[in-house]
Amino acid sequence: MDSECMIRDDQGVTEEWIVRVDGKEYGPANIETLLEWKAEGRVLPANEARRADAELWTLAAEIPGLFDLETPGTLTPSTSSAQAPPALPSRGFVQILAETFRIYARGFLQFLCLTLLVVLPSICGQLAAMWTQNVKASEADLRVLAAGGFAFLMFMFSLAMWPIYVAGIQILAGEIAAGRRPGFFATLNEAVRFWPRVVTLCVFVYGVFFLLIVFALLIAAMIVAGASSLLVIFLALGLLVLQVWMFGRFFINVLFWQQFAVLENAGVVDSLRESRSLAHSGRELPWFQRPLWRGVFIASLWFTFVLVIALLSGWTTLQQSFNELMTTQDPQALLQKLTEAQQAHGFELSSFGLGLLQKILQPLAGIAFVVLYIDSRREC
Repeated sequence: MDSECMIRDDQGVTEEWIVRVDGKEYGPANIETLLEWKAEGRVLPANEARRADAELWTLAAEIPGLFDLETPGTLTPSTSSAQAPPALPSRGFVQILAETFRIYARGFLQFLCLTLLVVLPSICGQLAAMWTQNVKASEADLRVLAAGGFAFLMFMFSLAMWPIYVAGIQILAGEIAAGRRPGFFATLNEAVRFWPRVVTLCVFVYGVFFLLIVFALLIAAMIVAGASSLLVIFLALGLLVLQVWMFGRFFINVLFWQQFAVLENAGVVDSLRESRSLAHSGRELPWFQRPLWRGVFIASLWFTFVLVIALLSGWTTLQQSFNELMTTQDPQALLQKLTEAQQAHGFELSSFGLGLLQKILQPLAGIAFVVLYIDSRREC
């Protein structure tokens, strides 16, 4: 028996734990039995657990040696006679979406409060920026400078709240999925603990996506600049195909980084590695049941919704821009007309409402990935 897999107290007695799954208690069970239950998908990090000789409940994720990503070695068969929790059946994609909406509806107020942490500073900053743009240059004074500074501070505050928002969605969705109703401030307090790790991962993941997009735009500019040379065009198209492949590959590898970073308390490197491993798991399953394709489909549904919202909110501007593009030949005059039209467009309540609706519904994407993560871990 690997000594690192045995958790003993001061008297040298193996610790035994009781876990609560769907309101029922199972155990006492030692660490070997718990590891077997985990491998069979019977125990998840979000399940409640307590030591057999204690009354204080915690999470199964906090049991030493159970969900550590570096748990070593091969286990010998357990001899515990404790009744095992039932293996939970895998859910279909429609059931995953139904569970997503159920969790969102049950925790709507908490999810809304998390969203407001990011949205309210952003709205305040945008309103201040709009006010400074409408002030004439001759009227510029310290008030304009103060409004510009306020807009910048609100933008930075919104960025600082984003990691808490991301972690909060994972925690809240995981708790509701486990049948609990956590309070907003308890969730917020727990989310703050993950801020440094989520910030690091956000900078890396979103930074790589940004660079890949920039490189793709540079390749597109290369095609336009070298339009007279077939060799340059074919070379640029080859690079663009490679760029798209790299973007898709990286997107797949980081599908579950948020869940591993928060729900399994994994480090930065471990979160990325385990995310890639889970995304590529389930090769023995039909393609439509694999975590990879389910995750891609969830992301595609959300991106389609965002695109529809963007088209609806900017439809008038798009029509005007298209008309100017068809009637104006001079690029400089075209740019000037588009800028003037944008400034004259002003504030539209419908566009603001659609944008706000998107932000309010945005937690659905995070919840769906939490549900998919839990379901996929059962099958691993």
